[in-house]
Amino acid sequence: MKPSIRWGIVSALLVLAADQGSKYWILHVLDLPDLRQVVLLPVLNLTYVQNQGVTFGLLNGLGSWSHFVLAGIALVVVVALGIWLRRAENTLMAVSIGAIAGGAVGNVIDRLRYGWVVDFIHAHIGDWSWYVFNVADAAIVCGVALLVVEGQFRRRPAEGEVPRHGQA
Repeated sequence: MKPSIRWGIVSALLVLAADQGSKYWILHVLDLPDLRQVVLLPVLNLTYVQNQGVTFGLLNGLGSWSHFVLAGIALVVVVALGIWLRRAENTLMAVSIGAIAGGAVGNVIDRLRYGWVVDFIHAHIGDWSWYVFNVADAAIVCGVALLVVEGQFRRRPAEGEVPRHGQA
C-alpha cells in the first residue's frame, strides 16, 4: 500500500472520529437539543439543527425516505472517493480525499441513525449569519478546497514531455 493511501485512510478515520465524537458530546454531554443554543463568542454559537437536506440544507423535505436516498447517494460518492484515493498522486491529494470521505461517512451515519444530520456550529457577524454546520461539513469543504489548491500547483509536463500516469 502506498504511503499516500495510508495517509488518506488516517485522514478519513480522524475526521470520522472527530465528527462523531463532537456530535456525541453535543447531544449527550452538553445536551444542546434542550439548550437549543450556547453563545461561545460574539461571532460563534453552538446552535442545534436537525438538517434533513444535504449541505446547507439543500434538498430539505424530499419526503420520509429522503434520508435513505441521500445516505445511498453519499455512500456511492464514498466508493468513488475510495477509487480516487487509490490513484492519488501525492499525500496532499490523499489526505484531502480522505477528509471528504470521512466527512461524508460521518453524515451518512447521522442520516441512518437519526434520519437527519446533526449540525451545531453557527458562525455569524451582526445580522449576517452563515449556515449551521458540523465537523464533517467543515472537513468536506476543506478537503475540496485543498484539492483545488493542489490541482493549481501540481507540476504540469513540459511541452514535448510524456506525461506520467494521471497527469494531463
